[in-house]
Amino acid sequence: MRAKRSGEVPVSSKECKIVALAASAGGLSALSQVLSGLPSDLPATLVVVQHLDPRHRSMMAGILARRTSLRVREAAEGDRLIRGTVFVAPPDRHLLVNPDGTLSLSQSELVHFVRPSADLLLESAAASYWELAIAVILTGSGSDGTMGVQAIKKMGGVVIAQDEGSFEFFGMPGAAIQTGSVDFIFPLNQISKRLLTLICAEGVVK
Repeated sequence: MRAKRSGEVPVSSKECKIVALAASAGGLSALSQVLSGLPSDLPATLVVVQHLDPRHRSMMAGILARRTSLRVREAAEGDRLIRGTVFVAPPDRHLLVNPDGTLSLSQSELVHFVRPSADLLLESAAASYWELAIAVILTGSGSDGTMGVQAIKKMGGVVIAQDEGSFEFFGMPGAAIQTGSVDFIFPLNQISKRLLTLICAEGVVK
């Protein structure tokens, strides 16, 4: 587990909202656009699963850090969730959110042929954060995330999907929408604005 940096205040699962973002093919550009629209003092914590080549070290956290005012780091076992910070799943590890506000990494079996899995991240966020969880499904091929968005919805959270008109690969958003668990479908350039509204609202009208 990393040492806490000055000014960083860890949060438990009931102290702020969590935004779980999932993407695959075309995801770096989409994630960059969403995160660049969020302020450094965002009163929420963010976790990201992007399907990556497991054979190579990922540079994603560094790339995203240059494109947003939020703090961005590659997640490590035992990291504590922090407001205004983005935690990115490392290659070939599932990223899980725990009820005590910490993160776990797992090398358990592939889910939908991928690791890290959006489904596992979203299911753990739903179980730990209940109605405080927000899922965002961005561009990507395949159907990873379909079970996870249903878990978020069941626990009272909110699900956003990127719309078909602004996608590179519509597999993941399209599969999520087909579950009937998506609350909002937005163009990519509107997602960060809508996230701010949801994060700062005391209650969410669906």
